[in-house]
Amino acid sequence: MNSTQSQLDNATIAMFQDKTTSQAMSVVYVLIFLINVPGNGVSLWLLWFRTFPKTPSIIFMINLTLTDLAVGLALPLQISYQLRGYNWPYGSGLCSFMTLLFYSNMYCSILTMMAISVDRYLGIVRPVQFRDLKRRKECAVFGCLFMWAVVLAALYPLASTDLTYEVRGLNITTCFDVLKKDMLPTIHHWAIFLFTLFGVLFLAPFVITVMCYVSIIHKLVRTSRSYQKGRALRLALAVLAVFVICFTPNNVLLLAHSVRRLYYGDSLYTAYKLSLCLSCANSCVDPFIYYFASKEFRRKLRRVLRLEDVSSMEGARTELRRDSLFSARSNQGPPENDEGGASVTLRDEPVQQPAF
Repeated sequence: MNSTQSQLDNATIAMFQDKTTSQAMSVVYVLIFLINVPGNGVSLWLLWFRTFPKTPSIIFMINLTLTDLAVGLALPLQISYQLRGYNWPYGSGLCSFMTLLFYSNMYCSILTMMAISVDRYLGIVRPVQFRDLKRRKECAVFGCLFMWAVVLAALYPLASTDLTYEVRGLNITTCFDVLKKDMLPTIHHWAIFLFTLFGVLFLAPFVITVMCYVSIIHKLVRTSRSYQKGRALRLALAVLAVFVICFTPNNVLLLAHSVRRLYYGDSLYTAYKLSLCLSCANSCVDPFIYYFASKEFRRKLRRVLRLEDVSSMEGARTELRRDSLFSARSNQGPPENDEGGASVTLRDEPVQQPAF
């Protein structure tokens, strides 16, 4: 596709001219920014500097919080872009960086959520094998680095091309809202790219996460006390609900939009664009799940806000050794100071729309 407005479909042009939708999305992004930055900032401080020992689950949570916070700090650029009516004045380099950041956040959040569910599954459902695993912390760190490597490799086409597009008839320059077909050489390469994003980075982690939590709930129903069952069930449902609400619409619409655009000359531009708000909203949800799911996290946050008496600090230290963040042990689980895993949501959310 070359830079001529005539090759943009009517739905795309109508979206660029719809100031109401653009301003409404800007308001949503402002709200996400106001919740994301302080919420994830406090969470990162508590997880990094106030939570010991650093279990694999805590390492995964730190990775998740870092990616959420990075998206929050980049949101002002997206807000400015929306308020300018899809006009990007910051150059192609910053456009590529922001696009890569938002999509990396979403897929790293999905993979991190999967890793946390697997860690929790091993600690609760397979406690014997879990205890036999060596160097779990090193594996968690390597796992985080491996996730980023896989995601960045999959998104390399976005990082290696100019994602800005001049719409001369509207006198605007878009950022990622119009992808050029020659970004990849053939339709076959586009199919591989889309399958990787949807199948490898979204669908497979989602299936693994669901299977892990189903097994966890089944195990706890048979072996644990009622309050443990209730907490595990609420956590699992919360994680899966956020996964379904925040990530599924965006990824399904991305695939449907791309297929219709590449093969039928049609698009689902508006629906996909709106789904980005849901995807991005995930980046500010995690701190609330930390708070409501973990007694230890609540205690530490209250201490920071000076809502808890200093005399309870020693008891908190004992509790920390006894129960890792988000842990839910079965009667046959690992020792109480083992990393029993954790369940949280993941993230991110991207803020762009390919219109090819």
